Amino acid sequence: MASKSDARKLDSSALAHVRRSLVHAVRRGMSQTEAARVFGVSLRAANKWMALDKDGGLRALKLKRRGRRTGEGRLNGARAKRIRQMIIDTLPDQLKLPFYLWTRAAVVSLIEREYDVTVSLTTVGRYLKSWGMSPQKPVRRAYERNDAAMSRWLRHEYPAIAAQAKQEKAVIYWGDEMGLRSDHVSGTSYSLLGQTPLVRATGQRFGCNMISAITNRGHLAFMVFHGKFDGRLFVHFMQRLLKQAAGKVYLIVDGHPVHRSVVAKEFVEANAEQLRLIRLPGYCPELNPDELLNQDVKTNALGKSRPSNRAEMMTGVRSHLYRRQRQPQIIRNLFQEKHVRHAA
Repeated sequence: MASKSDARKLDSSALAHVRRSLVHAVRRGMSQTEAARVFGVSLRAANKWMALDKDGGLRALKLKRRGRRTGEGRLNGARAKRIRQMIIDTLPDQLKLPFYLWTRAAVVSLIEREYDVTVSLTTVGRYLKSWGMSPQKPVRRAYERNDAAMSRWLRHEYPAIAAQAKQEKAVIYWGDEMGLRSDHVSGTSYSLLGQTPLVRATGQRFGCNMISAITNRGHLAFMVFHGKFDGRLFVHFMQRLLKQAAGKVYLIVDGHPVHRSVVAKEFVEANAEQLRLIRLPGYCPELNPDELLNQDVKTNALGKSRPSNRAEMMTGVRSHLYRRQRQPQIIRNLFQEKHVRHAA
């Protein structure tokens, strides 16, 4: 034990043994300076232990519990529980706090406003960790989203749709459309430490669009096109979908104006025996599994390549989607994501 160490880093049993051994050594005549050197502790610790022994004997050396006891922090149990629930249930702006996200600074402000208690960022960080929370990238949600309508859709409307589709032996397709741009980049790139990697891209941006529909059985229908997405194009897609599908089709889409256009309504009414068009609640893209296919296309068909012109971009997107048509297990796996599992 010749080398000095920090006695606070010892576990409880080892520290108790060192304390008793040092006190016995000093009682037998060893100086406190020598005892501190022999047992590898600071002279200050040796002096403190001998003072405890002098006042109360070896019993006074008994270790006390380290750290704060439960409820000894600036927030007691009830207050901490309430703050935690407020963070889970609401956003800072809903509580009229000048923050967009739940950061440590936002929680500091919340605690100070609610209980007139000032805590440091470090202390709040410990609170958040003990409450089972960690910093994570947030998911965007529209202010206009109607949570009651979304809940009603999941609990009642979609189960009824699925039951009726089963009765009619219809196939449920989930459809969506999106635009693609040549300057889209996704993924990471290796670079020297401290040097942000660069991506070279043409300043002449171009793009294309795609519309797709998928089923939980792994079927995929799509169109890649350039130009405006309008009612005629949507009808053309539905015509192709009906030719491809065997039996009646239930097509679930969002509330895009094209899906509500007169030409689309007329086509659906004229083909009611083969087609039913269903709209999702407003501003709920996370309910649609086809959004996950959109992300797959952006990441794997476009984000990691550099098309030099629109024709090359459209060819790459089509090739990727043709490949996905031959990989139904990948399409089926999209329906296993937590927020779209209702459609599996």
